[in-house]
Amino acid sequence: MTVDSTLRIHAKRQPNKAAVRTADRSITYAELHTSVTCLARHLLDRGLRPGDRVAVHWSNSIETVQLLLAAFRAGLIAVPINLRLKSPEIAYIFEHCAVRICFSEPALAAVAAEARSGSDFEIVTQLPAVTANPGPLPEIDPAQPAVILYTSGTTARPKGVTHTHRSLLATALIWVSIPIGPDDTLLPVTQLTHASGLDHLLVALHQGATLVVLRAFDPATALDLIERFRCTGVWGLPAMLQFVVEEQVRRRRHLSIRNAGAGGDTVPAALQRRFQEVFAVQLREGYALTESCPVTFNRVAEVRVGSIGPTAPGVDVRLVDRHGHDVPKGETGEILVRSPANCVGYWNDPDATARLFEDGWLRTGDLASRDEDGYYWFKGRLKQIIIRGGSNVSPQEVEEALHQHPAVLEAGVVGAPHSVYGEVPVASVVLRAGHSVNEDQLRAHARKLLADYKVPERILFLRELPKGLTGKVDRRSLRDILIAQSDLLKQLVVPGI
Repeated sequence: MTVDSTLRIHAKRQPNKAAVRTADRSITYAELHTSVTCLARHLLDRGLRPGDRVAVHWSNSIETVQLLLAAFRAGLIAVPINLRLKSPEIAYIFEHCAVRICFSEPALAAVAAEARSGSDFEIVTQLPAVTANPGPLPEIDPAQPAVILYTSGTTARPKGVTHTHRSLLATALIWVSIPIGPDDTLLPVTQLTHASGLDHLLVALHQGATLVVLRAFDPATALDLIERFRCTGVWGLPAMLQFVVEEQVRRRRHLSIRNAGAGGDTVPAALQRRFQEVFAVQLREGYALTESCPVTFNRVAEVRVGSIGPTAPGVDVRLVDRHGHDVPKGETGEILVRSPANCVGYWNDPDATARLFEDGWLRTGDLASRDEDGYYWFKGRLKQIIIRGGSNVSPQEVEEALHQHPAVLEAGVVGAPHSVYGEVPVASVVLRAGHSVNEDQLRAHARKLLADYKVPERILFLRELPKGLTGKVDRRSLRDILIAQSDLLKQLVVPGI
């Protein structure tokens, strides 16, 4: 079995059911199957061979779905391109994985053409027409690479996370236990070029459900489509769902949501409580990464606010200290994952791949603790922990405390250099419209919830927080903002020490 074979099954089992919907179009399972077959044959007729890389530079659409699935069916390797990337960043991807052809939406083609400079592959801006009897297609080995997902590269050059047909199918099978069934209509608010969006395409196809895609994230449009198509499930990054909540409060829609999930970044407990108040549905937090998705998630029967849940079915997790020894329950350790949904490594980077795995376990670089009931609690990332005078401070824990103030919409915490303590936490916040609070009041609020050494030394008020390519708070940019505030940094240095 592969992801592609599930499409074939549903094209026969429920040919007239909508597979994918957009605001103005719809395609049935039978139509999707036929168009994918024709496009796959077209790709091979252009001289591409199994294993060649096909870049997909297209907004969320039916065309994006067709291109991804056609690459899978032809035995090619799909390379989704994040739409927020600039031409130099795209050029790196083109060169790094030796792209053979790029399908680029007409409105985006100029950026792709600039990125292609110096290479001789073709940029195609229109999908071919569907034809009858397109011809035979190759057999697919489940161990073949199917997709390369480039990370956002916050610490170095982006890495090409490589998944096989087998690991993609495993991803879909794990997500089924959310649960998701054929009667569901799903709307992920992320791009299909993001691991989260792709995962929900995979599980929708596997279950014969309907996927609704947004061309670009907009909270009002998302809610309008959820109402119009009676979507039963919605998933996204916490920052996106925060805006969805605010929009629903502003203009209430009549919705049918029974499943809601968030991940990809820390989900504030305040957002989970607010989501349930507004939608009468629990927002279930999970933990995943591009290299393995999902790893843990809260079940419908028992959601623990603030927890990333127990392990997903078929997934094993260890928490280890810096020496690789398992830590006791309640203590923090690095998350190691063994899962059929693990990637096989990083494209064209054997050294990084070797560092990624340890005795068959995938090292995440993320920290968590486990309670007596097997629920995991995210504690931050190894490289983001703030060490204040020898004590570890989790940025996520401080952000969670700030989020509990009714005036705070978003919060981001980073470490700032300090002449006595080495590092101290400094926060940047965005306030809700119509609310006000000053720095002293916020620090007093934090002091009620946190040990003194965790309370931010300073708090900056921003109109918006910088976000990375996947919508997460960009802590590197927050540090840059902090550095630009030279007067603030001077206040953190004690003269003569």
